[in-house]
Amino acid sequence: MPPRNYPSPLAGYESAEPLPDEKNEDGKSYKNPQTGVLSKAYETFTEPLDNGRRGGFDIHIYYFQENPVQTKYAQELWERIRREFPELRIYRLWDKPLGPHPVAMFEVNVFTPHQFGAFISWLAIWRGPLSALVHPNTVEEGVHPAESAERNHIEQAIWMGERLPIDTTIFGKMREAIDAKKAAE
Repeated sequence: MPPRNYPSPLAGYESAEPLPDEKNEDGKSYKNPQTGVLSKAYETFTEPLDNGRRGGFDIHIYYFQENPVQTKYAQELWERIRREFPELRIYRLWDKPLGPHPVAMFEVNVFTPHQFGAFISWLAIWRGPLSALVHPNTVEEGVHPAESAERNHIEQAIWMGERLPIDTTIFGKMREAIDAKKAAE
């Protein structure tokens, strides 16, 4: 993966007033200047996250398919998620590794920041013995889709529980397939 240049997180705030050093009553946290306007990030995912059909984030919930305790828990968790969060897109339980994912898993997609906040906080409590990879889906102009997919799964990933190794060779194969399809058109 080529080195990446990150834009400054302060872009758009270059001429803002300096922040105050005043602390809250707890003596540890800072008082922030209030603007009376909430961040747009509460309502829509920040670009380049996908606000469309694909959804802003995928959550892959892993289980060791040869472990009967984890398999049972994954099946029960999958059912509970389908019942409690019917508005989310929930895929089938895969009983073997698939794509870059090293063990059995199922996938959940979230489409709004509200869904993300509700589901991830819920999953922090209910994931039990399972690990989860939470990765963004980005749409970046001028960036090869395979490169975006690899960055999303590796650089920009969030892990809940134990981090598992991702098979990055799949992204090279993805690049070749996309390039071959474009060449054939």
